[in-house]
Amino acid sequence: MQKHIAVLAGDGIGPEITDGAVHVLKAVADKFRHTFTFESLPIGGCAIDACGEPLPAHTVERCLASDSVLLGAVGGPKWDALPGDKRPEKGLLGIRKAMGLYSNIRPARLWRALADASPLKRELIEDGIEIVVVRELTGGIYFGKRGSFADEEMGETAWDTEQYSVKEIERITRIACELARKRSGRVISVDKANVLETSRLWRRTVHTFAQMHYPDVTVTDMLVDNAAMQIVKDPAQFDVLLTSNMFGDILSDEAAQVTGSIGMLASSSLGDTPCGLYEPIHGSAPDIAGRDAANPIATILAAAMMLRDSFGMTKEYAAVEHAVEEVLGEGWRTADISSAGTHTIGCREMARRIAEHI
Repeated sequence: MQKHIAVLAGDGIGPEITDGAVHVLKAVADKFRHTFTFESLPIGGCAIDACGEPLPAHTVERCLASDSVLLGAVGGPKWDALPGDKRPEKGLLGIRKAMGLYSNIRPARLWRALADASPLKRELIEDGIEIVVVRELTGGIYFGKRGSFADEEMGETAWDTEQYSVKEIERITRIACELARKRSGRVISVDKANVLETSRLWRRTVHTFAQMHYPDVTVTDMLVDNAAMQIVKDPAQFDVLLTSNMFGDILSDEAAQVTGSIGMLASSSLGDTPCGLYEPIHGSAPDIAGRDAANPIATILAAAMMLRDSFGMTKEYAAVEHAVEEVLGEGWRTADISSAGTHTIGCREMARRIAEHI
């Protein structure tokens, strides 16, 4: 099978971790007799430096023409002083919007070999943790109207708007319920309905849609502040967690840390076509960029999700997951997940060992 993959390495450690994932994908192609071609394209800060904007039109055009997209990370202090519409992060939000990707699926799994890396007590994680956060991706406060104005009494004042429509909520609810059907049949929908009007619409719409189309799926509600507490108090209670853009952004990072390291968590962003955007959920980590110290596993697992969810390659997906498990089981670690009795290696060596186990 032939597939063309657009690679948006981005900034900071982005080039290192995407190089690692491409190395593993090439090993998959060799073993399973596929042909993968890779096209590097600019996004984020490096695109600003090269083209003057965080998302060049050519990048959008080529991503839409690809079979799927692999992303590293964007942003860094170098571009922090730029106005909001020119910052590197605008490129990330823009490519998601351009590709019509409205659902972000973030599995947070505690790998058996990394139980000691979790900050939680052993009794809280002995039954295992696998929280799948289904996050709405193209609506909410990140895409609402915003602005600032001068107030004589209070000084400069800024505002952002949270906005959701029934259609946006229904389509992300469908994604969560379809996923729940393949798992436990349970969805916990997270909102702030005691305060926010958008959350009240969210709650009504989720229940109406699920009862009409997915009567076999049990949907319960949880306020976002309680959800944040419960993830560290009793993480095993969660399976599929459905939430809005901003709440999902925050809770998925918390879930990642509970499972040991944000460097282990991948994500997929999907819409109505097989072409998706696959990325780690961590940032660009400019403090360790270029030092071969980054953890490439999240990006490698994101590439595995691409194989399964965009290309339908379930055996290839399983081979990557098994390779990661084998390498961790042998005691190999990058610095962020190392502990007493393990062997600390760099980004390139971790990717090489995983590719070797394919």
